[in-house]
Amino acid sequence: MVKFILRRFLYALITLWLIASFTFVLMKNLPGNPLGEGAERIPKATKEMLLKQYGLDKPLWEQYLTFMNNIIHGDLGASFQFPAHKVTDIIKQAFPSSLKLGLISIAIAIVVGLTLGIIAALKHNKAGDYTAMFIAILGVSIPSFVLGPLLSYYVGVKWGILPAGLWKGPKYVILPSLALSFGTIAILARLMRTSMLDVLNQDYIKTAKSKGLSNLTVVVKHTIRNAILPVITIIGPIFVNVITGTLVVEQIFSVPGLGKHFVSSVTSNDYTMISGLTIFYSSILILVVFLTDVAYGFVDPRIRLGKGGK
Repeated sequence: MVKFILRRFLYALITLWLIASFTFVLMKNLPGNPLGEGAERIPKATKEMLLKQYGLDKPLWEQYLTFMNNIIHGDLGASFQFPAHKVTDIIKQAFPSSLKLGLISIAIAIVVGLTLGIIAALKHNKAGDYTAMFIAILGVSIPSFVLGPLLSYYVGVKWGILPAGLWKGPKYVILPSLALSFGTIAILARLMRTSMLDVLNQDYIKTAKSKGLSNLTVVVKHTIRNAILPVITIIGPIFVNVITGTLVVEQIFSVPGLGKHFVSSVTSNDYTMISGLTIFYSSILILVVFLTDVAYGFVDPRIRLGKGGK
């Protein structure tokens, strides 16, 4: 098991290095100027001072080494938009709101999605199955950036049931969380349904029933336990997709998270902010995938004892 974890950790480090390197190259090839649209009107002396301040006056190879060294030490650089603030400080200030929104959304998605998937499988080709899959189809068909404005207008503005935006208390979290979780609910429901149907047709389920075990015992102890393995595998990437998906929903509901910083950094060519947020979110993805692999190895020993774990 130790070799399995170390191997996965090494893969994670290599992946993070590749992402950081590609991010650096892409940032250097973006159109525009990091000093702003009016960079050509900045006095030469001032421009040279700014380039030196951000290390842009050095050769690319030296910039790359400095860039990687700073990442190793947890320094993502200073924002071009807010020179007095480092990207890491901005992330520390804004990310808690994004994380809170993402965690609530994924919690809703897991509970509702798995429940719908289980109902659909147990009521296969019946009303429960059709209803659950109809909700799943809606979730796949309607993206969060469409559902968000609809919820904000109808539920928040027209009907006045919940706040249409801002971030001032528990009730302000409900609409953005629902908008963010709807697509994930659909994915988990369909995956759980497929996995459940496959497990229900296995011989050991028929054997368990033939021994006189109740349907509840068979479903809880045998069916769900085995059917949930594929869901565990995909929970990690889905979690990160939900967290990164908050960028759009935050703009719609005026949530003070990283969304506004990411959007503004792209429009203003804030290289350090773009690269910093990309590496930050990539690190979360890599960490979650690593933990998912380890968790899956504990749940199913065949994974860590297979060719990949030797």
